[in-house]
Amino acid sequence: MRVDLHSHTEVSHDCRTAIRDIPGWMLRTNTRVLAVTDHDQFRGGPELQRIVADLGLDDRLSVICGEEVTTSEGELIGLFLKEQIPRGLSPEDTVREIRAQGGLVMLQHGFDPLKRYRLKPEATARIAADIDIVETFNSRLSRHHWNRVAEAWAQERDLPMSAGSDAHTLRDIGEAWVETPFRLVRTPDELIAALREGAVAGHWTHPVYAYGRKQWRVLNSQFRRD
Repeated sequence: MRVDLHSHTEVSHDCRTAIRDIPGWMLRTNTRVLAVTDHDQFRGGPELQRIVADLGLDDRLSVICGEEVTTSEGELIGLFLKEQIPRGLSPEDTVREIRAQGGLVMLQHGFDPLKRYRLKPEATARIAADIDIVETFNSRLSRHHWNRVAEAWAQERDLPMSAGSDAHTLRDIGEAWVETPFRLVRTPDELIAALREGAVAGHWTHPVYAYGRKQWRVLNSQFRRD
């Protein structure tokens, strides 16, 4: 199966992916584990979990409730959250909020200097010991080189590595993944085990092309609805 730990839905301000469309796409792409990590929002994950359950697919699909949190020094992802974490906290306080909910701290696109909201290097250094997972393949970085930098950083610390499509359209979901034996993932320990047994892979797309493709897909979906 494939695991994608970084995706957005219509709950994010910059995404229009309808939550109701996601389960079918997950099955189509064999993305059996998906983390919903909307920008400074939380309800997308629980809503997708409810839809999956209503469709009778909760024995085939695992949805992780997360959030891409804007800290005072850049973004961090919290996984397995139970409620929204406020934006604007320090990285250290954000980590404490994630931990208080029993969640995992994931460092995403933290090494690409052209990512506007990446976690600042000095902040990354301060919370390095608190990071549980490192995103070592992100489909939307300015250069694939920065994925390799993240991979080296994770290997030096023996941290589990993940992949994230950073999807902002439905068809982006599953473009980066960890390939791992099928299992349901309901807890942090189960996720860590799946990542440890998996292999990171994905399709990198130049951000200029990715932006143009996103705009085309949004316009195309609107045209079809009309």
